Amino acid sequence: MTKLLKKLCVPLISLIFLLNMSSAGMAETTVSAEVSFIFNTLLFLICGFLVMFMAAGFAMLESGMVTSKSVSVICAKNIGLFSIAAIMFWLVGYNLAYGIPEGGYIGKFIPWSDASSLSKPYADGSDWYFQMVFCATTVSIVSGTLAERIKLWPFFLFAAILAGIIYPIVMGWQWGGGWLASAGFADFAGSTLVHSTGGAAALAGAILLGPRLGRFTKKGEAAPLKPFAASSIPLVTLGVFVLWLGWFGFNGGSQLAMGTGDDAIAVSKIFINTLLAGAGGVMAAGALTKLSGKTDVIQMLNGCIGGLVAITAEPLLPSPLAAILIGAVGGVIVVYGTKLLFAAKIDDVVGAIPAHLFAGIWGTLVVPVTNSGANFGTQLLGVIAINVFVFVVALIVWSTMKATMGIRLSKEAEVKGTDVSETGVIAYSIRD
Repeated sequence: MTKLLKKLCVPLISLIFLLNMSSAGMAETTVSAEVSFIFNTLLFLICGFLVMFMAAGFAMLESGMVTSKSVSVICAKNIGLFSIAAIMFWLVGYNLAYGIPEGGYIGKFIPWSDASSLSKPYADGSDWYFQMVFCATTVSIVSGTLAERIKLWPFFLFAAILAGIIYPIVMGWQWGGGWLASAGFADFAGSTLVHSTGGAAALAGAILLGPRLGRFTKKGEAAPLKPFAASSIPLVTLGVFVLWLGWFGFNGGSQLAMGTGDDAIAVSKIFINTLLAGAGGVMAAGALTKLSGKTDVIQMLNGCIGGLVAITAEPLLPSPLAAILIGAVGGVIVVYGTKLLFAAKIDDVVGAIPAHLFAGIWGTLVVPVTNSGANFGTQLLGVIAINVFVFVVALIVWSTMKATMGIRLSKEAEVKGTDVSETGVIAYSIRD
């Protein structure tokens, strides 16, 4: 036994010595360009499928928030809009955004094609996939707001226009090197570019579409809860957790690189701030509603989304405490934003406008507090330009559709429920 130990000691000591030498060498060198290419590509692909999983979160959240007679249509809308976004972003969207001249306004109306090369930092296909799921997220924001009274196929047509033209144009202004990027606008992962864009498009549609039948009283107050009760709060809760999980891909992948140790540290910080901002939004919304009476679980859930949206514009540089506060303000904005919509008699079924549009504006404007490279004036310029452009164009599109094919269901169809009138597939047996 002693002889055996002696024989093992020499190679073990040698191995330990070599590992120490190797570690010391690694601290002074970086990985090869090809290894960096692989890690960067993997970041896009892994974070991309996390963001794609958010589509399931939106489907759950919306299915749970609508009444029991409109669930099947929500499912059809979510699987449909994701498919439409994929096709349209390949057909024209990607090159509208990335084919833009430096400092310009619009790119090229041509399909995307793969030109991957190891001379690039990552595979072209991984970037296309990552950017496409962001596009689909933007369209998903519109779906829940207009639920229970919009026709299915006019919604699909608007989804194609938003995914193929409207979103790629504003995306190109910043991430494609367009005029906002040249002006110094900062939006790390899309508080305004994605979330406010979806929220502004939803707001335009909600104004033209009008509220659900009987949703508001003549005084502008919300109608009694029973006729509009959410079909499944547990499903909404699961949806929010799925969205929260997907947000790590949304923000973490927006680092756009994982080829160095610094990138890995940055992604880790982004994950922490994303987690804490969502938590801040939950607790702020919960505490605020408790002060007014009973704790509102729906506002807590939407507060989480508001907090996540708020941190998305700058998830890397804030301290953990700052991330909590930014998210908490997002949660407060959701609560008061919901009241504002009620006062204006704007029917937002899932609360997407406060959570995405209003909280997205807040998150973008607060960036200069933690990012010294940004300034309030440029941030305000970007917020106004993007939201006004999207709202006006969406309003024109919705108005044209309303005047031609019609966008709202008949009174009879709405009373029966969209599941009966639009798909003929009943999600739940409805009982009085």
